[in-house]
Amino acid sequence: MSIAVDVAIEAGRAAISKSLAVEAVRATLRSQHTTRAELSIAFVSDRTIARINLQHLGRRGATDVIAFAFAPVSRGDAVIGDVYIAPEVARRSARELKISEREELVRLVVHGTLHVLGFDHPEGESRTRSEMWKRQERIVQRVLGAKRS
Repeated sequence: MSIAVDVAIEAGRAAISKSLAVEAVRATLRSQHTTRAELSIAFVSDRTIARINLQHLGRRGATDVIAFAFAPVSRGDAVIGDVYIAPEVARRSARELKISEREELVRLVVHGTLHVLGFDHPEGESRTRSEMWKRQERIVQRVLGAKRS
C-alpha cells in the first residue's frame, strides 16, 4: 500500500487540521479499496480558487472545491490528483447550513477525493440524492464519528 497525501494551507487558517484532512482522504480511498494514490489537498484563498475556476473550468467566481485527476498511464497505476478547497467559501456555506466549518471542510476533502477517484454528480437539487453524495456522507460521518469518540 502506497498512499501519499500532501496538505498545504496557502493563506490564513483552515478550521481543519492537516492530520484530519489526511484522514478524510485515506478514509475515502479505503472506501473504494484504493491502495496506491498520490493526492495533494490545497486550502486556498477565494481569489486563487476563482482564478483556477476561470482558467480551467471557464466559470467565474469562487467555488468551494475543484478537483483534478490525472489519468493512470496503465492499469494498476496509482490514483493521482489535486484538490483545491476555499475555506472562506466553506465558512459561508457552513453558516448557511448551520453546521461547523470543520464538518464542511471534511465534506469538501471527501468530495474532492471522490471526484479524483472518478465519481461525479448531477448539478442542481438532485445532487444531494446522487450516489456520490450518499457515499460522501457515509464517509464524512465515519471520519467525524471516529474523531468524536
